[in-house]
Formats: sequence, structure tokens, C-alpha cells
Amino acid sequence: MGNRSMGSKPKVLIAGAGLGGLCAAAALLQRGFDVEVYEQAAELKEVGAGVQLSPNGTCVMHDLGLDEPLQEWGFEPAGKEIRLWDTGQTFKLFDLGAEARERYGFPYMMMHRADLHRILADEVIRLKPDAIHLNARCSGFEQHAGGVRLVMEDGSVASGDVLVGADGLHSRVRQQMLGPHKATFTGGFAWRGVIPMNRLPARLAQPVGANWVGPNGHIILYPVRRGELMNFVGHVERDDWQIESWTEVGTVEECLADFPGWSDDIREMIRNIEVPFKWALFLREPLDKWGEGPVTLLGDACHATLPYLAQGANMALEDALVLARALDQYQSDPALALRRYEDARRERTTRIVNRSADNLNRFHNDALADPLLAAAYAEKEWHPDRIRERYEWLFRYNAATVPI
Repeated sequence: MGNRSMGSKPKVLIAGAGLGGLCAAAALLQRGFDVEVYEQAAELKEVGAGVQLSPNGTCVMHDLGLDEPLQEWGFEPAGKEIRLWDTGQTFKLFDLGAEARERYGFPYMMMHRADLHRILADEVIRLKPDAIHLNARCSGFEQHAGGVRLVMEDGSVASGDVLVGADGLHSRVRQQMLGPHKATFTGGFAWRGVIPMNRLPARLAQPVGANWVGPNGHIILYPVRRGELMNFVGHVERDDWQIESWTEVGTVEECLADFPGWSDDIREMIRNIEVPFKWALFLREPLDKWGEGPVTLLGDACHATLPYLAQGANMALEDALVLARALDQYQSDPALALRRYEDARRERTTRIVNRSADNLNRFHNDALADPLLAAAYAEKEWHPDRIRERYEWLFRYNAATVPI
């Protein structure tokens, strides 16, 4: 079999050391696979922004034995709430904390993305100190009878039995295998940043996640890093910014100008953002096929989603664990393992991408501009029955036990 002796486990190459790539590497290394991770960046780090891990995501971290660092670095909120953009009127979304643990078996955690990234990287390095290769920009791959070769832009080549393209929105692995993946601009973008909690008055430093909803935008706020920081994501409808990157820096003044008429509390939050980043939002149709032969995709490379269900990172973690389980279960036939992985994941991830897109119209609705209609609209759209229908199937999924 080219890179392995008879009876040994396939050698796995992973393009991309983001959350999904590192989680897959950790899950595979724990199962005795040899893994090499190739990352284009010169340094192993993530941009400063928050990530929400619902119980379906923390379930994966618990399966990897990483629940202790998750508790140490994350923040477990008391609940989530909906608030009206101009008045701040509040509606309960759902309780979390002990209730989430009791209901789903795992906590709901809010994390700084860099902290989650470091927890996963540390586990990979603990298991195989030289597994991660930096300054390794993938240019393509070659399949052959014995496996697959990953080719870098500098001409170097890595050989293995399996290639996982965890190389994000603009995946080179996906482009070579499946061609261009058409992206449609949504007409909006997101402001992202963090606010030191000690800059905020007590009324704004609440231990909950809050979705402020308005007619032409919405803002998501939640504590991260043990409650030391408040994560800010402000979605606005604007078509003059179409750069799909998380690392483009804007200004506080420009961000303020995008939220005229919003509550003074929101404007105070914006004035305290350390560095505001701009991120244009594009919609992609879910893929019918993720791979061929010994090659597959993972995370944003195959199911990039709008952030309106807070499931992008959770999907990548789920993918990683199901992929590792499939390769372990069908290790004598890696190509079969990859098809089983895709078949186990495609329907769920497609549903998440589509449901997330649906939420855009729910969060940005003309009824919210009318003081006489706004409260009634919020009470209807975030009625407990509708909340259960939207979230229960998401949170109850268990990547450690789902059939493959």
C-alpha cells in the first residue's frame, strides 16, 4: 500500500492547521494513526475572535479528553437572550449552564478562537511533536496506486495514504478535485472584535450571550476567555465591502457609522472594541460530493456556512471525530472509510448551512423597525416551541456515537 506495511494503519496527510485540521489530527493520533499536518502560515495562531461551542461541539472535546482545558479557558454562560436593537428589550432564548449539561450531557461553552486552537495544537504536539509543518502552502495533489502525494508551492512533496483538505474557504484541494465553488455575496459583512471586560460597566458585562436584532443588522455578544473578554460580532447590510477574510482591519468610527440609531449600550460596546476586523459574508451551495479515492474535505472546505447558527466550528469538530472513527473502523480500505465519513456527515451539514441562511431574514426583519410590531415579532419568532424546533436537533447530535 505504498506508505504502509500490511496491517498497519493508513498514513494521513492534512492540509490546513485550523480548528478542523488540528482536531482531526488529534483524534487520529489518539487512535494510533501517523499524521502530518501542513499549514501555509508561518506561525500557528488564530485571529482574535470568539467561537461558540454548543453541546454537539463540546461533546467532541470531551471525547478527546480535552474537557479540562476547555473549562479552564472557556466561559460557560448562564443563558442566551434576544434583545431589540434600539430599546434593548429582552426575550429569553434558552437557559444554559447546568441546564444544558443536564439536557444534553455536555456544556455550552464560549471560547476565544485562539484558546480553542491552542488547546487542539497542544494535544497534537503532545502526541507527535513534529506533526505540524509551517510555511507549507499546498498547491495541489497527485493520486497514485499506492496513495496520494501533497505538493507544496515550494516544490516539496509529502506522501501518504489519505489526504484531508482542511484548507478552508479557498481550499486548493477542493478546487483541484471539484473545480471552482461558486460563492454568492449576501449583501452584508460582519464586524468582529473583542472588548476587555474591565472596560465595561457592570450592566454591560453580563454572563450571558445576547443576540441584538434589528431591521438591517444584528449584533452578537458573549463572554470568552474565562469572562475576561466580551466577543463582538456585528452583522450589517452593506455591499461596498466584499473581501472574504477575517483579518482585514477597520476602524471603530466606521463600525459606529454602520449602526446608527442603535441602543447607547451597543454604541458604548463598539467604542471599546480593541481592533475591529471586517469580514464579507458569502453563501455557497452545499457540495454533493466531498472527495474521491483517498482524498476528502473537512470543515469550511466542504460546507462553509453563514454564522447565523453559530455552528461553523462545531461542524468542523464533528467532521474531525467522525472522520477519525471512519478511518479507524475501515482502516484496510481508506477510500471506503472516506465515503462512509462523507455519507455520515453530508445531510447534517447541508441542513445546517441551509438553516443558517434562513436565519438571516429572521434576524434582519422590517418588523423590527416598527416599535408597534417589534416586540410581537420577537415573541413569535423566539417562542419556546420555535426555539426547540431550531436547536434541539443541533445540540443532541453526538459525533462519538453516530453510525458510520
